[in-house]
Amino acid sequence: MNEMKQSFYNAVYFAEDGAFHAGGFSVMNGRFCDVGAVSEGEDLQGAYVIPGLLDIHTHGNSGYDFSSCNAEELEIIAKAHAKAGVVGFCPTSMTLPAETLEEAFSHAARLYAHPPESAARVLGVNMEGPFLSPQRKGAQNAAYLRKPDMAFFRRMQQAARGRIHMIDMAPELPGALAFIKAVRDEAIISLAHSDADYDEAKRGFEAGITHVTHMFNAIPGISHRAPGPIIAAAERKDVMVELIADGVHIHPAVIRVCYALFGAERICLVSDSMEACGMGDGVYQLGGQTVKVKGALATLEDGTIAGSVTSVYTCMRNCISWGIRREDAVRAATLTPAKRLHAEEEYGSITNGKRAGFLIVDEGFHIKKICIPD
Repeated sequence: MNEMKQSFYNAVYFAEDGAFHAGGFSVMNGRFCDVGAVSEGEDLQGAYVIPGLLDIHTHGNSGYDFSSCNAEELEIIAKAHAKAGVVGFCPTSMTLPAETLEEAFSHAARLYAHPPESAARVLGVNMEGPFLSPQRKGAQNAAYLRKPDMAFFRRMQQAARGRIHMIDMAPELPGALAFIKAVRDEAIISLAHSDADYDEAKRGFEAGITHVTHMFNAIPGISHRAPGPIIAAAERKDVMVELIADGVHIHPAVIRVCYALFGAERICLVSDSMEACGMGDGVYQLGGQTVKVKGALATLEDGTIAGSVTSVYTCMRNCISWGIRREDAVRAATLTPAKRLHAEEEYGSITNGKRAGFLIVDEGFHIKKICIPD
């Protein structure tokens, strides 16, 4: 998009209130303007217009893994996200040696400071591990797990130039609560790969955890006598949760229950995508471990589910097909993650002044056009 004003009318656009409205809008200098007050320009013929999506938990795509790729390859990942309708993302690390993570975080910091054209913007690093439970490691490499370590975090944060915006960790580990209290004002702390019971999770939330990573995966489930971390999170109105709605990680019925329990304003749809995303069946790598992909399923050699091969747009569209209201599915892929990252002034809705990334979709939410500002 250039500096000339572009106007669109006869649209149904997603607004700041989390609802769709009939009307038009303009784009100038890469920003929305005149929202709701346009009646000329390009006729969108009643098509839906949704803001560019945000993916706050993604490891890679297009054959590249954030944790092991170079700067040029991270740009390829960012451009692939844009082609899938994503305007901003948090490159997410795996549990790996410190030197490997330092290099990855430095690449993310570079793209954060110098975003390439026609690409999704890096909004901050999501550090998944190494402060995770060995009992719930999932596809994380157990050889590099460690207890919460402030010196290690400071080293990583220096490499990222202060751009680690989320830390995924297990609150029951020794020293975890003190670590959470020390960094909760610097980064979002997320319960992840944890064997915490209800009481341990509750103590983690009280210490400063405000998020749950890929809920239901790599944490205890719900029992009527052992409610676990999911119920502890539901009781906290300040806690948001991630859902991977790819049809593999969580049953559609559970997705519907989660929307009823948490509401779209507390749900962030994420892809948790790995390097195989967009590549087809085959053998790939995730955090230095071999992953086999067949259809929508990615697994380690022992059968453990290892990330996903889908996009956050597909997750959003799946939710709609499973009975979630359109506006609630869209909100969980746009406005809620924007608020999660404290980036709602820039992203999340078709609103005057926000960055003008948007998607034009038909009644069935098939993409007709993707517009990403340079």
